[in-house]
Parts: sequence; structure tokens; C-alpha cells
Amino acid sequence: MPATAPIDLTGVDGPRVGLRGWAALAVLMLPVLLVSVDNTVLAFALPEISVSLQPSGAEQLWIIDVYSLVLAGLLVTMGVLGDRFGRRRMLLIGATGFAAVSALAAFAPSAGLLIAARAALGVFGAMLMPSTLSLLRSIFRNRDQRRLAIAVWASAFSAGSALGPVVGGFLLEHFGWSSVFLIAVPVLIPLLIGGLWLLPESSDPNPGRIDPIGIVLSMAAMIPVVFAIKSFAVDGPNLAAAIFLLVGVFAGFLFVRRMRRAENPMLDMTLFRRGGFSGAILVNLLSVIALVGFLYFVSQQLQLVIGLSPMVAGLALVPGMVAMIIAGLGVVPISRRVAPHIVVPVGLSLSALGYVIVAATAGLNSVGWLLVAFMVLGIGIGAAETISNELILAHAPAEKAGAASAVSETAYELGAVLGTAVLGGIITAFYRGALVIPDGVPSELAAHARETLAGAYTAAQELPGRLGTALWDAATAAFGSGVVTTSIIGALLVIGAIIVALTTLKPSRNGSAG
Repeated sequence: MPATAPIDLTGVDGPRVGLRGWAALAVLMLPVLLVSVDNTVLAFALPEISVSLQPSGAEQLWIIDVYSLVLAGLLVTMGVLGDRFGRRRMLLIGATGFAAVSALAAFAPSAGLLIAARAALGVFGAMLMPSTLSLLRSIFRNRDQRRLAIAVWASAFSAGSALGPVVGGFLLEHFGWSSVFLIAVPVLIPLLIGGLWLLPESSDPNPGRIDPIGIVLSMAAMIPVVFAIKSFAVDGPNLAAAIFLLVGVFAGFLFVRRMRRAENPMLDMTLFRRGGFSGAILVNLLSVIALVGFLYFVSQQLQLVIGLSPMVAGLALVPGMVAMIIAGLGVVPISRRVAPHIVVPVGLSLSALGYVIVAATAGLNSVGWLLVAFMVLGIGIGAAETISNELILAHAPAEKAGAASAVSETAYELGAVLGTAVLGGIITAFYRGALVIPDGVPSELAAHARETLAGAYTAAQELPGRLGTALWDAATAAFGSGVVTTSIIGALLVIGAIIVALTTLKPSRNGSAG
């Protein structure tokens, strides 16, 4: 197996860019905003979608998860295709397809068709994300400038997430849930024009070969494992979940073995020999699980339990998103002087505290405490994401930027899947276990109330007076008990990320992380 070229992680390693380079960064932020706005808007639109399309509990999770699941399964493949055929070309194709399918998703008449549209969005989204990060790596060859550019790039996720609830809330109140998908379309035109004019084409002169068997194995490893986790979280231990888990693990083993034995592999497994690279990937994964899982249940608590409109609920989370952006940018000068294995754990300690605040104040149903908790959570996640993404690119040779970016984005999207699958599944399971249906509720409405909190809300609206109130009180109490348990598990996930950072991001003797 060929050895990976050494990378200078200690100082300035390339020429500085001028105004054109920063303008190119602005263009690269557009697809990032496109994807992050889409994810956050959908989380806030979910209660209205649930009322309109009446999805089951499993379908509700799949509406959120299928996009990230398909995207995560294809990211490595699309990263390799970008290295081979051109990263700018993949970016522009992905943007065009993403906008077109978003328009189709806006008019989906059923939960099943909306899930299908979200899956198609995952295909085109997989073309976008590795291209943005790998193009950034090829444009900013000076490490100080690249560190700042990555902070801006990572902050674009937070900015999109902050913008999504506000814009989405306005759209939901005035035009219905379909409109939240249409906001992707206006982003397409400036992205196409700016991309053709400002972005340089780049590719790997010696790309990994297109490996159909490897592609199948990568998806066969990811999809069954996530499906097993979802099934276990929603339905408890069962034979189907165990079988899918074994299939996924075995497919993953075959994929790794095939990549290690290949002369010119689709994914260079030697990247994972660098402790800083692997550690940064794990920090990325666990941080995103914590963030997305938090947004999943807090959006329901703000809208359905506390009773805020989508617009006001979105505004309530803006301070946390702003704190995340400021932390992502503010950590750049700190990271020049303080080692990653110190900065990242300190930041993530605040994120763990955010979950503890939610668990301690769950029974109060207080917007203020949720706002404080999300601000504290966001500070740690923002700092950790900036540093981990920069370490991932710094450990990869420039010609392998697409593959390294794909691995980074796979961790991000897999984290988004697991955030809703694990934390969302846990809160759903605890909700169902704790819900006590009042006497007198018809069996059909009772079954609907057990599916989701939105289902209980709809059922309560159809019942007369006190009976409807009793059902809704029982549903919110059950959901609140699930919030406490889920928050404790979320805090444990963040603590896991802290342990990973402490053990893998320590500088080695040559000055590099790990």
C-alpha cells in the first residue's frame, strides 16, 4: 500500500490569495447555505407536515433521515468522482439537480412521495458537499487563510440553520409547508454564475478508480446499520434490527478490506492511520449527533408543547445559532496558540452543560431556559466543528482533498441521521412508553396519539372539551419525560466526543495532531 505524503501541520504552507479567492469562498458558501437551510426548515416544518400528510412515526423519522442517509452513503463515491472528473463540474451539476428536485418535493401529495423526493435530494446533495470543501482546500493553500476560510465555511452551516427557522417560519405562517422547499431555487442562479466565473476547476491527477463493488459495499455498510439503529430505538430490541446490524458490519468489513488491498483504491485507507484525522472525524460525528438531536426534539417542544408559532420558534433559536457562528470564527485566533486537544474539550464541555440545562428544566416548559441551553450548546459545537474540519483537510494531501472532504461530510451527514434516529427514536420510544390514554378516547384516535406528539395534538383537537384536554396533557407529560432521558443521553454523547479529543488530538513529536 502506498504511503501518504507527509503534510506540514506546523506553519504556513502556501501562497496567500487575494480578493478573487475570498469571492470564490462566498460562492462556495451558497451550496452550504442551501443544504443547511433545507435541513433546519424541514425540522421546523415537520409538525405541519405531520398534520397535513399524516405520516406514521416511522415515516416521520424517514422524512427527516432519508436525505442524510442517501447522501452519506454516496458522499465517498461523489468525492472520488469529483477528484476524477472535476470538483467544480460536480458542484454545478449537484446544485442544478438539488434545486429542481426541491421544487418537486414542494408538491408531494403524500408522505411516501415526500420521502422519495428527499432521497433524490440526497443524491444531488452528495455532489455538492465534498466539492465545496475540496475546492476550498485547493484555493486556500496558505494554512492561516485556510483556517479562517474553513471557519467561515463551517459558520455557513450555522448561518443557514439560523436563517432557516426565521424564513421558514414566515413561509409556514403565510404559504404552508410546501413553500419551505422552494427557497432552494433562488440560490441556484448566483451559484451557477459565480461558480463558472470564480471557481477554478481542480481534480486529482491520479484519482482512485471507480469501483462499482466498492460503491455497493459502502452503501450496504451504512444503510443497514442506520436502519438497525432506527428500528432498535423505535421498537426496542428485535431480530430484524440485529440482522441488519450484522449485515452492515460485515459489508463494512468487506469494504475496508477491499480498499486496503486495491492498488489504487477509491478511498485511501492510509488517511485513517493519522490519529488527528480519525479523531477529528469522530469529534465531527458526535458533535453533529448532539446538535441535530437537540434541534429535533426542541422544535417540537417549542411549537407543540409551549405553543409558539413556527416563526417565533425559529426566532427563539437564533441567539444560539449566532453564538455558534461567533464561536466558530472566534476560535480561529485561539487555535493558533492553543492545541486542539485543549480547545475542543473545553468547548464541548459547554455543549454537555447545555444538555444538562435542558434535562434540569424540562418540566418548566420555559422558552428562556431552552434559549440559554442552545446558546451554551452552540458555542461548543461551533468551536469543535471549525477545528475538526481544519484538521481533516490539513492531514490530507491536496490531491486527495475530495476523498478527505467526502469522509468529513460523511461523518457530518451520518451524524445528522443518527441525531434523529438515535435521539429522535429514544424520545419517541419513551413518549410511547409513558403515554397513558385517558378513558373514553376512541381506539383509532388513541392509536394515532401513540404514534407521535403531532398525532396526539391532532387527536386532541377532534375530541370534545375535557377529554381532548386530558389527552393533550397526558401527551405533553409523556413527551417531557422523554426529553429528560434524551438530554442525559445527549450529554453522554458530548462527553464521548470530549474523551476522543483528549486522546487523539494531542500533538505528536513532529507538531501534528495525533
